[in-house]
Amino acid sequence: MALTLYLHPLASFCHKVLIALYETGTPFEGRLIDLADAEENARFLELWPVGKIPVLRDEARDRTVPETSIIIEYLERYYPGRRPLIPLDAAQALEARLWDRFFDLYVQVPMQKIVTDRLRAPDESDHRGVADARAALAVAYDMAERQVADRTFATGESFTIADCAACPALFYAGILVPFETTHPNLAAYFERLLLRPSFQRTLAEARPYFDLFPYKDDIPERFL
Repeated sequence: MALTLYLHPLASFCHKVLIALYETGTPFEGRLIDLADAEENARFLELWPVGKIPVLRDEARDRTVPETSIIIEYLERYYPGRRPLIPLDAAQALEARLWDRFFDLYVQVPMQKIVTDRLRAPDESDHRGVADARAALAVAYDMAERQVADRTFATGESFTIADCAACPALFYAGILVPFETTHPNLAAYFERLLLRPSFQRTLAEARPYFDLFPYKDDIPERFL
C-alpha cells in the first residue's frame, strides 16, 4: 500500500481526510497513533515534528504530507479518485477552498478550544477563552446558515472539500453548541451530510472511542 494515513479515529481533523478518502475510493492504510504513548509519539515526531495528526505518508513518491487541506489537494493531484473534491472550474474551486477554511478555522478551531479546556485542571481553565469560542461559533453558525440556505452542499450541488471539513466540524460543534433549533438551514444541511456513506463510515469507526470524548454525555443518542 503506497499511502499510509496516521490518525486517531476520534480526531475531528482526521475525520475530514477519512471522509475525503472514502468519497473518492482511494486505497490507503490507516495507522492509529496513540500520542499518549511516549515511544510511539517519539517515532511519530520523527515523521512530523509538529506532532499533529493526520499526516499522510506516500512511500511511492517518498513524500510526507501534513495538514488536512494539503493532504486532500495532494490526493486530488496524484491519486485522483472516482469523484473530484475540488471543482475543475477555477472560481468554484476558490469557493470550495474558502468554505473548507471556514469550517476548519471558524467552527473546528473554536470547538476544539471548548473541548481542550474541559481537559484542563480546574485552576487552569480559560473561562474567557471558552466564552470567546462560543461567541465565535455563534457568528460562524449565522454565516453558514445564510450560505446553505439555497444550496444542497456548502458551495453548490456537488460534495466538495468544503463538505469534508463541514462534516466533523458540525458534528462535534453541534454537541457543544447545538444549532438544530436555532439555525434550520444549517441543521438541514447537516442532515444531508449525515446521509453520505463516507460520513456514516467515519462515525461508525469513531463510535468505539466516544468514551474518550470529554463531552461524551452530551452526544445525542442517535449517534451512539
